[in-house]
Amino acid sequence: MQWWEAVLGILLGLAGVYVVLLAGLWVYARRHPDTVGMRDALRLLPDLLRLIRRMAADRTVSRGVRIRLLLLLAYLVMPVDLVPDFLPVIGYADDVVIVALVLRSVIRSAGPEAFRRHWPGTPAGLQVIEKLAGLSPSDSGQQKS
Repeated sequence: MQWWEAVLGILLGLAGVYVVLLAGLWVYARRHPDTVGMRDALRLLPDLLRLIRRMAADRTVSRGVRIRLLLLLAYLVMPVDLVPDFLPVIGYADDVVIVALVLRSVIRSAGPEAFRRHWPGTPAGLQVIEKLAGLSPSDSGQQKS
């Protein structure tokens, strides 16, 4: 096997994974249009970035959680995206899915109390983020005062 055949095989494999990911994001966006709309996401973005920064700086939160949050922050500020943002619906759906997956992981590890303690925004914004992160209404019984 020539070296270029191996490189071509890897590139084709990556392209295949990319197509499958795009299809998955498209299906998710179609099935969950109520998760977070683009307008809501833009309003919540500054509070979400402050939440990520605050939790990443909190030494009481485990190192693994802080690393996940820093990687998420790096992904969000990178100009290169998994799916280009100019594509309608799925362009921002990948960001929403990645944020939701990381937030779910963070909440499982750090707990909803740490999450709520660092939330800088409004209670309504917190409810949207908790919904995005997969907290059930019974989990969100105590709100930040």
